[in-house]
Amino acid sequence: MRLLIVEDDVRLCDVLRRGLMEQGHIVDDAHDGETGEHYAMGGDYDAIVIDIQLPRRDGLSVVRRLREAGMPTPTLILTSRDAPSDVIAGLDAGADDYLRKPFVFGELEARLRSITRRSGSQPPALELRVHDLTLDLAARRVRRREREIELTRRELAFLEYFMRNANRIVTRRMLEDAMFDRESDVESNVVDVYVSRLRAKIATAGELQLLHTVRGVGYRLGDR
Repeated sequence: MRLLIVEDDVRLCDVLRRGLMEQGHIVDDAHDGETGEHYAMGGDYDAIVIDIQLPRRDGLSVVRRLREAGMPTPTLILTSRDAPSDVIAGLDAGADDYLRKPFVFGELEARLRSITRRSGSQPPALELRVHDLTLDLAARRVRRREREIELTRRELAFLEYFMRNANRIVTRRMLEDAMFDRESDVESNVVDVYVSRLRAKIATAGELQLLHTVRGVGYRLGDR
């Protein structure tokens, strides 16, 4: 899944981001409500995790504005406020579920799976396709027509990110932010290495190369 976390506690946000990425998800994050709303409006997310008490715009206002704009993305309120009136306010604003801090990470994952399953307005895609390359999101299987492609978990995360941004330019910085923990030491060429491996695996002899280098800018996955 591609997820958005909007949480002003930077340490907690990084813990959530790291944990979800380790499970194979693609994660964007924001530390204030205004930025989070901007990301949510412009991004194709399977689910959003958002705190209530945020700088610049509170979480309930963000959820309310998303719903008013017709954005049906499943949303989970994550907060330390636990009064029944707070729960009701969150759900009335348009949130799909509510999880109180502190929480068990496994419960967060289970609730995310639940709200994406039961979301009837815009269910998450089961498969991504670019030209004749397909990614089965449930089985985590990649095929090029009838050829099955074996990828490591990290390579699979790279491919999902590219496929969700098909025909768009993806910069090296975007990949570093999406694929790696901020606290880790990312060598300058690590993105190039993963892209090179991925390029070799998704296009063998006689197959159209889909992963292109845009010189001086980044990369693009597409058939043109």
